[in-house]
Amino acid sequence: MKPYPAYKPSGEQWMGEVPAHWEVLPLKQSFKIIGGSTPKSDNESFWDGDILWATPSDLSKRESVYISDTQRKITADGLASCGATLVPAASIVLSTRAPIGSLAIAEMALCTNQGCKSLVPSERANTEYFAHLLSISSAELNIRGKGTTFLELSGDALGSFKTPVPPITEQTQIAAYLDRETARVDTLIAEKGRLIETLREYRQATISEVVTQGLDSAAPKKPSGVPWLGGVPASWSVLRVKEVATVLPSNIDKLTVEGEQPVSLCNYVDVYKNDKITADIEFMPATATDEQIRKLSLTKGDVVLTKDSESPWDIAVPTYIAEDIPNLACGYHLAKLAPNEYLIRGDFLCWSLKAFPVSVHFSLAASGITRYGLSIANISDGNIPVPSLTEQQAIASYLDTETTRIDKLLAHVQDEIKLLQELRAATITDAVTGKIQVG
Repeated sequence: MKPYPAYKPSGEQWMGEVPAHWEVLPLKQSFKIIGGSTPKSDNESFWDGDILWATPSDLSKRESVYISDTQRKITADGLASCGATLVPAASIVLSTRAPIGSLAIAEMALCTNQGCKSLVPSERANTEYFAHLLSISSAELNIRGKGTTFLELSGDALGSFKTPVPPITEQTQIAAYLDRETARVDTLIAEKGRLIETLREYRQATISEVVTQGLDSAAPKKPSGVPWLGGVPASWSVLRVKEVATVLPSNIDKLTVEGEQPVSLCNYVDVYKNDKITADIEFMPATATDEQIRKLSLTKGDVVLTKDSESPWDIAVPTYIAEDIPNLACGYHLAKLAPNEYLIRGDFLCWSLKAFPVSVHFSLAASGITRYGLSIANISDGNIPVPSLTEQQAIASYLDTETTRIDKLLAHVQDEIKLLQELRAATITDAVTGKIQVG
């Protein structure tokens, strides 16, 4: 698209020059800015009413730019008790702390908690135009936030935020253009997202199939004797984890204690994010006793397993120690599995623990309310299929190759999504700062 015929300095580095006939105004000249509040939580008469009460969480979880429902609602008494204000439909609701910048357009009257500000438009403000503008302004808004434990954007700081303001007819044209263009990009992003889910499902299905059925689909099968595992190749055994590996829970945390020995700690995040542990990971420093080091030092071939988490589906996530790393130890919330090399390879053990029937079994075995834990007995008594060492090597090698191929495809699609997101942001930026003439 062509640029406008004439430009002028905006006075703001982030928007650069703007069309000569546009204004650059503080947000408070286009909107009335209203804060939120929270009724007392211990008064039941204030809650579970029919008044929408938006929080930053509602804004971050929305599926469209419009909000028509909230996780919690309050009563008229609750609204009156806390000084919150009901704002009309077409107001912009903006998260102003934890995080700053999430937003939605109200489809009906609502109020918010103190983590949000509501922007009620004046006659000179098109809600959709400013919603697009604010959607690419989170970095600038965060700069204006203040706080030590978390950043918060005050009403005054938000109100003084300068924005490019075209005539209202141009705002409407720009908003319509951006609605069309961003919808096209969002459709592409959604398609890429579905492709990522399909690839992840295929990756998991590949692991589960090969670990439980082997590489030869024609091989005769037998009942495994474990209902959730089903049939396995006739030449395989089904053994408990404790029959093929020594299971040791870790009690080494990240604290530094005088008199203990320094170690590098393989922690929960390292396990959760990596199929394999290698020396290029930046490990957390910690200390451990001589006894802990003797039991919990990690060497090539060991497997590390998550044993407690806030979600049962994060339980029993394994990783494989792919190389000898000096002074590396197993961290807290984890268990070390040291394979019996005469019965099982560490890489195959790791893959077997990733198989869907095995991982689901462990997740269901985890107990807890707010935090879930898997006991060492649960881990030790878990059943896994065990082929010969030769077949284990072939399976591990096949899965290394196949999952690497899938992971490259996943990375490629994720890169495409990132580029589409950058295109989306650039399209909005060019339109709302007047770098292109719409209409």
